[in-house]
Amino acid sequence: SKLTNLGHLEMTWRSRVRFHPLLVRILHKSRLRYYGRPEKKVDMPYQAYFEVADGSGMMTMVLWDSLCPEWYHSMKVGTVLLLDKYTIKTSYPFKTHPTPGDSQMKRFAAIEISLNVRDPPTEISIIPEEMVKPEWGLPEVKYRFITRSELDDLPNNHSCDVIGLVTFVGRAERARKREHSEDFWLYRWAHAIDGTSDQPFILELFATSQPDVFERIHPMTYLVCTQMRVIQDLTENPSRTVYLTTSNESQIFITGWHKGQPYTKDAKVKNFIQWMKSQSEAEQIKKTVIGGYYPFPRPPDSFLKY
Repeated sequence: SKLTNLGHLEMTWRSRVRFHPLLVRILHKSRLRYYGRPEKKVDMPYQAYFEVADGSGMMTMVLWDSLCPEWYHSMKVGTVLLLDKYTIKTSYPFKTHPTPGDSQMKRFAAIEISLNVRDPPTEISIIPEEMVKPEWGLPEVKYRFITRSELDDLPNNHSCDVIGLVTFVGRAERARKREHSEDFWLYRWAHAIDGTSDQPFILELFATSQPDVFERIHPMTYLVCTQMRVIQDLTENPSRTVYLTTSNESQIFITGWHKGQPYTKDAKVKNFIQWMKSQSEAEQIKKTVIGGYYPFPRPPDSFLKY
């Protein structure tokens, strides 16, 4: 059928009601958001957004309500979609934005694609990867993997992807979303090594929309975390500690979930796998720890400083 592209949509969306089908690849995926309120009568008040791209650039796509339980888990990073009967809206201004792996890619930030269950009901098709043709010009998923030896030089809030062997994973803990609120964030701490430094990655992993992965992070698993944010302790602490925390667009993968993921082609991922082949599993197991209370960032060594 006659297709349109994202660049053409941005130029013509105000003068159209009906749009031609779109062929796009998912580059980023947010966690699922629940927006239910007692006074609102919405059957399934869920929302998730994705960054999708074609040869002309990248745009936000929002999945609404009952389409979320139906489609959210099928729409993975790297999935190619054919969309029809979608609507176009002006962008929500307070949304977080992932950092694209390709810094040259054009971003269409003024508008977003809205996928709804009615008015009109969107038609979504997933194109199997083996049927995707090079002439469609869809961009590949690109990453920003770093090694542990590079981490200390990165600025606060820098976005990156990491891979490592888990040597410690703490128990799940809760933190209030706001003071006096009854809503909590669930998170756990983990350490992962990649052979480039004596120090591990210290990872603050909030529960994303992947409970099956979050609950199964164990020592000796290969852990990949994407769209992590660098947190630099900006106080004048000589023993400053750098750690990484998840963002709204982070995805977490462990051994058993890696097959077919786009990052398996990345050079730094391949280097890590080569390093792991040279390691003794028995020696690494001796250094692993699980559970317990992990006070971090560590309190000062004297009460006066505290």
